[in-house]
Amino acid sequence: MMRRTGLWLSPLFLVLAGCGYNQIQQLDETAAQAKQQISVQLQRRADLVPNLVNTVKGYAQHEEAVFTQVAQARAGLAGSIQTGDPQQMAAANSQLTGALGRLIAVAEAYPQLKADQGFLRLQDELAGTENRIATSRNDYNEAVRAYNAYIRTFPQAITAKVTGAKPRTYFEAAAGTEAPPTVDFGTRPPPAAPAAPKTP
Repeated sequence: MMRRTGLWLSPLFLVLAGCGYNQIQQLDETAAQAKQQISVQLQRRADLVPNLVNTVKGYAQHEEAVFTQVAQARAGLAGSIQTGDPQQMAAANSQLTGALGRLIAVAEAYPQLKADQGFLRLQDELAGTENRIATSRNDYNEAVRAYNAYIRTFPQAITAKVTGAKPRTYFEAAAGTEAPPTVDFGTRPPPAAPAAPKTP
């Protein structure tokens, strides 16, 4: 019985191989590796946040509302990384981007904080990480595009259905949150001149 089953399955494997099975596996693996790179960079971003918050706290201890928002957004990002779901990760990353924008904007009121070398270094590291996230996102979405397109074509679509290969989800941030807000520390407007006293 086992021998008959093996003889029956052998032609099936040959048919699947001829209908793109191996290519489907390779494209899927490429997408999986690209998604892992996104997770690595998102985790690196999350790891940098506590140091940035602590640096800002040293100058602006009363900004508790902002610190709470950043902590919640960071926790959300960490949780999304654990799920491995690209849409959840993209949404959580956008939430953290918004919270960090508010945190960095706090520095506008603290000239000493803006000049703090630790603060500047962390900003640079975060900016570099955001660039790597953008690159990883593009690589992943391109891999997903190639994979999804391949399993929709004939006869690969039959192989995908037989083997249970499903379309992958793109890593897409919500509209309007793709780029982090920027604060130009070099062009802060000068304080307004005091109003002239009224003459009686």
